[in-house]
Amino acid sequence: MERFEVKRGLVKTINSEGGLKSLANKHFENVKDTDNGGFSASWGLMTEINAHYDDDGKLVVDVQQLKGIDLQNFLEKEGGREGAMESRKRWSSFLDDSTGYNAKQRGDKAKENGKKVAKAKSGINMARKLMELSSKVTDEMRAQAEEMIAEVEQKLEEGNATRALSLSEKLNKMLEGK
Repeated sequence: MERFEVKRGLVKTINSEGGLKSLANKHFENVKDTDNGGFSASWGLMTEINAHYDDDGKLVVDVQQLKGIDLQNFLEKEGGREGAMESRKRWSSFLDDSTGYNAKQRGDKAKENGKKVAKAKSGINMARKLMELSSKVTDEMRAQAEEMIAEVEQKLEEGNATRALSLSEKLNKMLEGK
């Protein structure tokens, strides 16, 4: 499962134009509604595509592709390689349309998100080390810090790296007495 950043306001626009299912109909086959406002579909190498926008406005996708002998058989049949290239083209075009970002921009957003995740995790490690080494950290501060650490971890699990990072920064400022 992957999450993609979506350009501000795009979800609203897509929903006003028939929703994600309507957009998927332009790119895939066998498109069906799902109960989360998304769709399931298929095309070529992609045997199952499930996608929806989450509560944070990110595109969440899960794609199952042919593998092993099934992939080999697909590629070896007449038009198989062209079908594989068309699958890739349709997938990329769908991501462009559903996120509002091209492939390079999606990569940049993913890197940016990865840095936020790493900084938030580093903030947790720093806070735990500070609590371990500092004699100024009271039991009350320690309990409050552990609550904040749990919240940062929850935000990371939810895929909200921006909020996780800001909470980890707040945690470390609290422990440093700033």
